[in-house]
Amino acid sequence: MGVGNLRVVESPVWDSEVDVLVVGSGAGALTAAVIAADAHGEVAVIEKGALFGGTSATSGGVIWIPNSPLADPALHQDSPEEAFTYIAALTEGEVPEARIRAFVDNAPKMLTYMTRHSEVRYSAIPYTDYHAELPGGKLGYRSHEATPIDGKRLGRDLMNLRPTHISQLLFGRMSWTSSEASPMISRSKGWIGKLLKVTGRYYLDLGERMRSSRSRYLVCGNALIARLKLSLDARNVAIQRSTRLVELVREGDAVAGAVIEQGGRRLRVRARRAVILAAGGFERNPELRARHLTRTLDPSWSGAQPNNTGDALLAAEAVGAATTRLGSAWWAPTIKVPGEESARPLFFERSLPGSIIVNQIGRRYMNEAASYHIVGRDMMENNSPEAPTSPSWILFDQRFHWRYPMGPMMPMIPDFLHPRPVRDILVKARSWDEMAGKLGIDRAVLNDTITRFNANAREGQDPDFGRGHQPYDRYYGDPKVTPNPNLLPLDHAPFYALPIYPGDIGTNGGLVTDANAQVLDTDGQPIAGLYAIGNTAASVMGPSYPGAGATIGPAMTFGFIAARHAMGVNG
Repeated sequence: MGVGNLRVVESPVWDSEVDVLVVGSGAGALTAAVIAADAHGEVAVIEKGALFGGTSATSGGVIWIPNSPLADPALHQDSPEEAFTYIAALTEGEVPEARIRAFVDNAPKMLTYMTRHSEVRYSAIPYTDYHAELPGGKLGYRSHEATPIDGKRLGRDLMNLRPTHISQLLFGRMSWTSSEASPMISRSKGWIGKLLKVTGRYYLDLGERMRSSRSRYLVCGNALIARLKLSLDARNVAIQRSTRLVELVREGDAVAGAVIEQGGRRLRVRARRAVILAAGGFERNPELRARHLTRTLDPSWSGAQPNNTGDALLAAEAVGAATTRLGSAWWAPTIKVPGEESARPLFFERSLPGSIIVNQIGRRYMNEAASYHIVGRDMMENNSPEAPTSPSWILFDQRFHWRYPMGPMMPMIPDFLHPRPVRDILVKARSWDEMAGKLGIDRAVLNDTITRFNANAREGQDPDFGRGHQPYDRYYGDPKVTPNPNLLPLDHAPFYALPIYPGDIGTNGGLVTDANAQVLDTDGQPIAGLYAIGNTAASVMGPSYPGAGATIGPAMTFGFIAARHAMGVNG
C-alpha cells in the first residue's frame, strides 16, 4: 500500500511503516504531526470520517494558554505558579502534579513554536477564566482566538474540512469572530455595523454563493484546522480520511503499530517510534454512555461530532491500558433541533437578562449564568423523580426574543420565519398560566417562581443563586442593563419556552497518561510506543473546566509533548 505517508514494506508481518502514526485529525493530532515531521519523522495521520478536523473543527477553536507569550504584559500579568495554583485548586488532587506542571510549562512553548514554525496564528483575548474568583484565576488573556483565514487557500480540501458547528454561526451559516459576535449578541454599541460587515462579507462573495452556502471566511475551529492542514501540506504529510483504527498491535512491553481499515481492506502499519491516539472521546457511543455516563444516556444530547465513538479508547484498553474518570465529560446544556447532526450547546444565551431555567415542577435550581460546564453538571446533580431536570425548560419573554438569540431562535426574526424543526420544539403562550398548562407544570408553582424572580430582578438581585455576582456571569451579560447585566424580569408577553438537556461537548475521562503523554498500563507503567492526547486521554483539568479553550489548549500542548518525546527531542 502506498497511500499518503504510509510507506510499503516487504514483510510478512507489516503492510507499511512510518515513524509516527497519528490517529485522529483534530487540533491535538495535527499539532503532534507537525512536531514529529519537524523532528524528521515519517508521519501518517488517519481519520475515521470522510471529513477532517474532528470536534476541533466544529468548535470555537479557542485555546487556553496560561502565561501566554502573546498576552500584552501591560494588560495581563501571569506566572506558571499562578496557573498551577488555579488548576490544582480546581482539580482537587485528582490529577498528578507532574501532569499539571507539564501543561503549565509547555503550553507557552507550544504556542511559541507553532507561531514561529507553522501557519497557526492566535491572539490573546480578554475572556475571563470560568472561576476567576479563585486564587490564580484571571480576568482575561489566557484564552486565545484563532486568526481567520481565507478558505480558498485550502483549494479542494475546503470541502473536506468538517464544517463549523451550526451554533457557532450567525443565522446558522455566516462565520463571525468573537469581536464581531460580542456586540451583536448583547446589542451593544456598534452592533449594527458589525451585522452589516458580517452579512456583507458573506453575501458579497458572489462566486462562492453560486456554488455553496458555506462561507470561505474561516474562523474559530475551522481557521485553526485549516492552518494546521496547510502546515502539514508544507511538510508533505497527508491526512488519510475514511481510514479507521481497528486495533493496536502490542509486541512484548511495547505497542509496535496498528491494524487500520481503508477502502474495505485491513492493513497492518508498523510505527517505529509511536502511535499517538488523538481520536476524541466516546460521547456518541450509546453502549459506552450507558456503561459510564449513567446520568445522561442519550448520545443525541451531545454537541460533539458523530464519529466520537471511543474506538481509540477501546483499542488501548485491549492492550492493557488503564482508564480513569470515564463518567466525566465537558458538560453543557443543549437544545436538540430535529434533523440536525448534533445538539446545540447553550454557551452564552443563559447569561443574557430576561431568561431563566426551571425544572419540570417549575422551580429554578441553579445560577443560569455560570459556565456551561457547571450548568450541565447542575442539571444532572439536581435531577430527581420528584423534580426532574431532563429536560428542563429555558423560559424567556418577548423582550428577550427581540433583543437576544436563544439557541436556534434568532432575535428580530418573527417566529413563523424560523425553520419548521425549530418551531416544532418552541412553546409559546400569552400568559404564564397558559405556559404552565402547555408544559404540564403546576400553575401556582410556576407563577410563584416567576413572581419571585421578577421582583428580585427589578432590584438587580438574585438571592437564591447569586446570578451576576461572579466575573464570568457578567462576561456575557448586557452592559446596558443595570444594576445587574444578567437580570431582567420576564414580564413582556408573549412568553416562550424551549426544552434543554444535560448534554456535553465531549468526554474528558479516558486513558491514564503521564507527564509525557505516554499511556500507562493497569500497573501504572508506561506502555512503550503508545501516547494519548485530547479527549482520548483523561484531561489534565480533571473534572473541571478552568476557562475557554481548556480542551484544545491542553490537546495541542500534549500533542507537542508526545511528539517530541516519541522522536527523542530534548530541551
